[in-house]
Amino acid sequence: MKKYDTIIIGAGPAGLTAGIYLARAKRSVLIIDSGSAGGQMILTHKIANYPGVLDISGYELANNMKKQAKSFGCKILSSSDITKLDIAGKEKFIQVDGEDDFSADSVIIATGGEPRSLGLDSEKKFKGKGISYCATCDGDFFQDKDIVVIGGGNSALEEAVSLTKYASSVTIVHQFDHFQGYEHAIREAQDHPKIKIILESDVEEFIGDESLTSVRIKSNKDGSTQDLNVTGGFIFIGYIPRTSVFKDILDINNRGEILVDSDLKTNVKGVFAAGDVIEKKVRQVTTAVSDGSVAALGVIDFLNSH
Repeated sequence: MKKYDTIIIGAGPAGLTAGIYLARAKRSVLIIDSGSAGGQMILTHKIANYPGVLDISGYELANNMKKQAKSFGCKILSSSDITKLDIAGKEKFIQVDGEDDFSADSVIIATGGEPRSLGLDSEKKFKGKGISYCATCDGDFFQDKDIVVIGGGNSALEEAVSLTKYASSVTIVHQFDHFQGYEHAIREAQDHPKIKIILESDVEEFIGDESLTSVRIKSNKDGSTQDLNVTGGFIFIGYIPRTSVFKDILDINNRGEILVDSDLKTNVKGVFAAGDVIEKKVRQVTTAVSDGSVAALGVIDFLNSH
């Protein structure tokens, strides 16, 4: 069994930042992620508000963070599933892929979230057959096609604009009478010649045979419906924290977010949490990076007094 000073679960911006801080402090660090290092950041077409970095893609920024973490000595296991977890005791034990066992004196949970779905049966049917949750991943499949974007926050607005590079038209459908994004994001979407907006409406059904051919939109004002001919549907209605595996160990609120104190300590000694997985109001790459820094410094203090 290989032992580390700290095991970080999750390789998004919070986890990678924590790894950078800890490894630079000469602590041995293992970072485990079920997907690719970078988290939701790699799905973002463009990041234009990261201080000191002018116009970079989420994938590029994630790759830079990964390289930096590895350069300081972090061991990173990508596409690895945790099959056993025991972090309640003084020594923390984690098994990966049913065969590799690791232990550590401390753990940082930075598992982030996953895209929230509409919960429609027809959504499941056309997932990967016209329905996507990632404009960066799938946008180029819809060159010169008509598509719909569902959502009204910053992600929906920004990704709708990015999809105009490929699509003939983009229709944003949002359930409320106003958007929840920043003013500049709202204005950019409203002013774009390829974007149409339908407010106070929900997507009731996705329609098609082998692949998506239209969506049925229902007005929340009068209950009327209309079918919109599209071959792509992109859903951006938020994220669900990945915390189910911790629900019997850590204090978690009714939204599935881990409760932490100002030092990002959880209710279990030696276990910290950071990024989109914790109870917080603002979720940005910059806030995740901040959390990763705070959690790492907290772990360093913990290890020094351990």
